[in-house]
Amino acid sequence: MDLNSLRPPSDKLSCPFSSLEGPSSSNGDPLQREDSLVILFQLSGDLLQVKVNKLSSTKTQLPYDYYFLKYCKPKKIMNNAENLGEVLRGDRIENSVYTFQMRKDLTCKVVCRVKLDAESAKNFMEKIDDEYRVNMILDNLPVAILGQRRDGSPSTIYKHGFRVGFKGNYAGSKVEKYFINNHLSFRVMYHKDPETDYARIVGFEVTPHSIDHQYKIWDEKNPQLETCYPNSKNIYRTFPQKVDVDKEVIFTYDVSFKESEIKWASRWDNYLLMNNDQVHWFSIDNSLMIVLFLSGMVAMIMTRTLYRDIANYNRLETQDEAQEETGWKLVHGDVFRPPLNSSLLCIYVGTGVQIFGMTLLTMIFALLGLLSPSNKGGLMTAMVLLWVFMGLFGGYSSARLYKMFNGMDWKKNTLKTAFMFPSILFAIFFVLNALIWGEKSSGAVPFGTMFALVFLWFSISVPLVYVGSYLGFKKAAIEDPVKTNKIPRQIREQAWYMKPVVSVLIGGILPFGAIFIELFFILTSIWMNQFYYIFGILFIVFLILLITCAEITIVLCYFQLCSEDYHWWWRAYLTAGSSALYLFLYSIFYFFTKMEITKLVSGILYFGYMLIVSYAFFLLTGTIGFYACFWFVRKIYASVKFD
Repeated sequence: MDLNSLRPPSDKLSCPFSSLEGPSSSNGDPLQREDSLVILFQLSGDLLQVKVNKLSSTKTQLPYDYYFLKYCKPKKIMNNAENLGEVLRGDRIENSVYTFQMRKDLTCKVVCRVKLDAESAKNFMEKIDDEYRVNMILDNLPVAILGQRRDGSPSTIYKHGFRVGFKGNYAGSKVEKYFINNHLSFRVMYHKDPETDYARIVGFEVTPHSIDHQYKIWDEKNPQLETCYPNSKNIYRTFPQKVDVDKEVIFTYDVSFKESEIKWASRWDNYLLMNNDQVHWFSIDNSLMIVLFLSGMVAMIMTRTLYRDIANYNRLETQDEAQEETGWKLVHGDVFRPPLNSSLLCIYVGTGVQIFGMTLLTMIFALLGLLSPSNKGGLMTAMVLLWVFMGLFGGYSSARLYKMFNGMDWKKNTLKTAFMFPSILFAIFFVLNALIWGEKSSGAVPFGTMFALVFLWFSISVPLVYVGSYLGFKKAAIEDPVKTNKIPRQIREQAWYMKPVVSVLIGGILPFGAIFIELFFILTSIWMNQFYYIFGILFIVFLILLITCAEITIVLCYFQLCSEDYHWWWRAYLTAGSSALYLFLYSIFYFFTKMEITKLVSGILYFGYMLIVSYAFFLLTGTIGFYACFWFVRKIYASVKFD
């Protein structure tokens, strides 16, 4: 029998770019920093304990606790203290039975013997079918297995975690059987201090095996296995361990230590440096081409057309000439008329400012190396807390705009600003969390964490929005550069390409085009359980997005005013915000071309979370476009003389 046919199939490598955590030093970003302030030195003989994390699968997106399967358990399971981000991500870090001494090799250490009942065997089979991976941690480093790149290059990469098991033919049977990886060969790399005997762990690898261990007499205190003994080179030339009801499974492991030239400060590089940076720079080039094109159009409008318009309008001397006003000057008496649903626009703008502040500060912190991959869940925690504290600026922006529209009930506007977006987000999140809880997944957010989120919302975010609104409404109202007529002007028939729906949909294409390549890597990092760390490039793409949203909105707003349509308030917001529609459509394309999700609940989770992301992106880009157009309109009408 060809035993190689029973080995685990090679993992399908998705784009090797990571979960949204921390920068690396090798791409121009600041050096990452460990979350621990104290560097732990390891002496020979120091006891090391492997910690276990969640079981994860890109096929289901439903994490499970490690001990959901019938693995060997320590006498007392202890949970590590987890931050808010780790809980929201579904991380469950616990102690394990895998312990060894620093720089002391072990061969075939027996962990325990378990007997699979019907439920345990079923759970193992289901997790093997769904390609679940086991995640472990040693000295804050995640366990990884070596793999080959998808592009066929000879260099190796790290893949996070190892498969629970695999399926294959057994003893010539045409029916596929399930096999469990019950033997783990750990390899720990360490960097030795040249002057002392101290050493620090810089790598943690594993090679999983499936071995049907045999023994004559089971001695609980000192088990002796016929298939596993010291210095044996035939340890892996045995039959694999089948998963079946009433089947006995013996879990074992090896440990080997290898000295490495990798320094402790660079130990995360192997986990992060997995990608071809040329693709990211191509993303930058693509985005810059769009920005240069739009900047050229804006420059042409500003320096030629707009400058000529202002000069001509200001040269009009006689009353007869003044009556012949055309173009955007003709609607000067209506251009600052408050729009329909002005209160809703104020709420959306205030929320967009809050999201913008959160996004900008998160990227700055990431660039400074404060959100390293060693600080698990740090990015998610930072985003939640920053969004809460940015409520001050959201309330201020909403109130300033509300007062400009002559709004009087600022307290009601404040409550809507503080509750509208979070309520929608929380409602969707609550439904999705209920579905996760129904699947008995560890990804379900506990009640205590839910209460903490609500507490942050009501006790910090809402009061800060109120304080910001109070300060904003207390200031003098923003004065319009021209007076508004009492009677609204009739808007003439518009060309088909200037219809609101058409211009709004056209306006969202270019901002989306500026980011869609980098968006692929972000989606891959979120849904493929990988690290994303190139925040330098991401920050450049974010700046390009800002410029693109502002410029496309200004260009289309100018064309709209030239066609004597003065309803620009909502149009400006929707023009840039429509890029969120393309983002959601791209997420649908990504789902059917890259994801392997087959379960209904997993599909609902994917589209539910992408709906939240798209809605937040709509508020962010819409606010950018609105403020750009607001500045542009005020600037051009302040430059023209009116009677």
